[in-house]
Amino acid sequence: MQALARELGFSQIGIAGVDLSSAEAGLMQWLAHGFHGEMQYMETHGTRRARPAELVPGTVSVITARMDYLPRSTSPEWQTVEFDRLKRPGEAIVSVYARGRDYHKVLRNRLAKLAERIAEEVGPFGHRAFTDSAPVLEAELASRSGQGWRGKHTLVLDRDAGSMFFLGEIYVDMELPPSEPVTAHCGSCSACIDVCPTQAIVAPKRLDARRCISYLTIEHGGPIPVELRPLMANRIYGCDDCQLICPWNKFAKKSTLPDFDAREELTGRTLADLFAWTEQDFLRRTEGSPIRRIGHERWLRNIAVALGNAVRAGEGGAKEALATRAEHPSELVREHVAWGLAQQATH
Repeated sequence: MQALARELGFSQIGIAGVDLSSAEAGLMQWLAHGFHGEMQYMETHGTRRARPAELVPGTVSVITARMDYLPRSTSPEWQTVEFDRLKRPGEAIVSVYARGRDYHKVLRNRLAKLAERIAEEVGPFGHRAFTDSAPVLEAELASRSGQGWRGKHTLVLDRDAGSMFFLGEIYVDMELPPSEPVTAHCGSCSACIDVCPTQAIVAPKRLDARRCISYLTIEHGGPIPVELRPLMANRIYGCDDCQLICPWNKFAKKSTLPDFDAREELTGRTLADLFAWTEQDFLRRTEGSPIRRIGHERWLRNIAVALGNAVRAGEGGAKEALATRAEHPSELVREHVAWGLAQQATH
């Protein structure tokens, strides 16, 4: 099965059982604290996340799959290269995973092919494939099936591949022998907790999504809390800091697929350039990208915050770029533009 998986671009597959009852209390506690923010779907499905056989009746095993996503051109010093973008306040930072093709599509297609290939070997079987698209405890299933351990940043970490990979699952109706989980190797390291710009990792393995820049720029629909805006710097879609700082990510693997190669228009571009995109530009340039789902309005909101931070950093042209959207029809965009224009250079 591993050889089949590698042919399809997966780096590893594992098998987990369906009894996740020991994870339920932690999930319910996380929801009770409101750490999921506006992600109502987390609450709606509640315990179904921890009960695979309720989500897909008949499920008795889960095949988990891992797919590396660093672009094929990634340099060995990629962590430093990415951190250096923060030193250029006029540059727009898009999270590494989102610079190429939408991973939902890539993984779903390849998981379906994997299921087909398994059926050729063992005969027809009931199955459903998921990747970040249903009430599934992905990291829990991945760690139980030996894909890695849960890092303090809540992501799955592997000694040979860091955390720069996507996860997918195939719920199946046949009994398969579960893989052995691996032991954790974070030790006393707290680099991910310390580096988080908004201190969203409130305790080891405990994330308050409401403070997380990935949540704020992608999942959150309304105004970004004013006190968090300066902490976002020039990050306009997602945030990789907790992964960039992780010592295990020096072992992160490059993808074997062209799908995750970085698009030129989403890498190393200026905030002013991206802020000038019309809605038509946005839709055309984010076609097949995970970014498209936030829509043009949130795109402008995020960039307006980054431009306001660029104003504070003394970046020439930031105020002029913001002024072009001062009369934008969206109240959400206008409010963030007004905030950006009100910032003062600190040096």
